[in-house]
Amino acid sequence: MKDIRSFTKDELKAELAALDMKPFRAGQIFDWLHVKGATGFDEMTNLSLVDREKLAGEFDASPLSIRDVQISSIDGTRKYLFLLHDGNMIESVLMSYKHGYSVCISTQAGCRMGCRFCASTLNGLARNLTAGEMLSQIYGIERHAGVKISNIVTMGSGEPLDNYDELVKFIRLVSDPDGRNISQRNITVSTCGLVEKMRRFADEGFAVTLAVSLHAPNDDIRRQTMPIANAYSIDSVIDACRYFFEKTGRRVSFEYSLIKGVNDSRQNALELAGRLKGLNCHVNLIPINPVKERSYERSVRSDIESFAKMLEKNGINATIRREMGRDIDGACGQLRKRYLDSDTQ
Repeated sequence: MKDIRSFTKDELKAELAALDMKPFRAGQIFDWLHVKGATGFDEMTNLSLVDREKLAGEFDASPLSIRDVQISSIDGTRKYLFLLHDGNMIESVLMSYKHGYSVCISTQAGCRMGCRFCASTLNGLARNLTAGEMLSQIYGIERHAGVKISNIVTMGSGEPLDNYDELVKFIRLVSDPDGRNISQRNITVSTCGLVEKMRRFADEGFAVTLAVSLHAPNDDIRRQTMPIANAYSIDSVIDACRYFFEKTGRRVSFEYSLIKGVNDSRQNALELAGRLKGLNCHVNLIPINPVKERSYERSVRSDIESFAKMLEKNGINATIRREMGRDIDGACGQLRKRYLDSDTQ
């Protein structure tokens, strides 16, 4: 059945016309789905029973099923495992900050990028998510936790720009003033550096933040950990970031996971600073969460702090990411992989 949460208001009007329903019903349905949080057509009481039955015969408005929830005893971070209608599973994370609640959502079930410090890619890509499935992660978490989300990051499982069309539709839907109306300035889109799609995304006219997974100061090191580096050089990625800033005026964020003995030296920091010089950007330093299938180790705290100081000394804004949910399956894809492994045994 069609995922009704994936339709814009105009698309809904076209769909309703085929069912011989009045165009104004599209606005009512949109409000039920994206403002009131309806999880079924029976809740839409300002629609006639006949119209509700028509909708139920064509569309799916059911919520995602929560398979598991892990709650950190340290900071209250919640990690959700959602079961999709076709049996695939995805992860989402709810984090509490002083400025409000932030959610990290998945854009794909699995991932095909192959980054060697990430658990999301170990089982490959199952499929892309629809815009409605992205939205349903947010709505499901809000219902379960009794909170309202104010910030969104697409840093769960998957490469967002590898699911380009549905990602763009998701951003338009979640920021729609007649829907959830989350400011685009509170949305962060991550990418491991799909250069052509980064440039295309810059032309969309969004006011979102772009977070680029860099994780290395040069191509040789990047190719060790990120297969995408065989297709795109660091220079081409950074050039695309400059284009993004020119088109949007939005500062670019670089994600840099520090791996002991691989990319965390003083020389690595100096080289990174040199590459980023002149670009309006921020570097987010991330102590990696060890993945049992990988041999990489987390950098020691003193090296992480020295790396940050070296960047700052050379004019690059940098912070060390606050670790959230250290006592639960922290790395992207770990909870999902544990369930996938248990199902095959």
